[in-house]
Amino acid sequence: MTTWESFGVTLVLLLGHTLIRGLIHKSLMALGQSRQVSENRVLYVEHVFHFLLGCATLLILAGVWGLDFSRLVVLASSFFAVLGVAMVAQWSILSNITASITIFFAFPYRIGDRIRILDKDDSVTGVITEFGLFYVRVRDDNGDLVTYPANLILQKPVRRLEGKEPEPLSPE
Repeated sequence: MTTWESFGVTLVLLLGHTLIRGLIHKSLMALGQSRQVSENRVLYVEHVFHFLLGCATLLILAGVWGLDFSRLVVLASSFFAVLGVAMVAQWSILSNITASITIFFAFPYRIGDRIRILDKDDSVTGVITEFGLFYVRVRDDNGDLVTYPANLILQKPVRRLEGKEPEPLSPE
């Protein structure tokens, strides 16, 4: 491939990348509105998808410009080995990010719902106040703010409760 052809393919690839980013943004915003989730929560998930799209674009660009993939394969396999170990680790940051994305698409509860997280030793009952990238925050009946890791909330049974919500408290 000539240099000019490489420039042309690069230009088309970058244009495609920009269009796909816009499509991801519109799709996730529409999904977020249909599920009535906060815009911040949508943006967390959007950043993860944009990162993955950027990695794919860089790999394709590397191929267009003739990067030696034998070295890249060694680097990528090392990266994915570390990534695999991190995903297996129960308390890893990566597992919380993955859980947060799963919560975005599949968690049946919303901010303002009164729930009980059933835990053998220490159950949490309260109102969901925030979904973060690493955690879910619940204001319990005593007015305390409980920060629950996203990966753990997927592992525990959660029950939606009907009834009176606790009195609103001033922000911390």
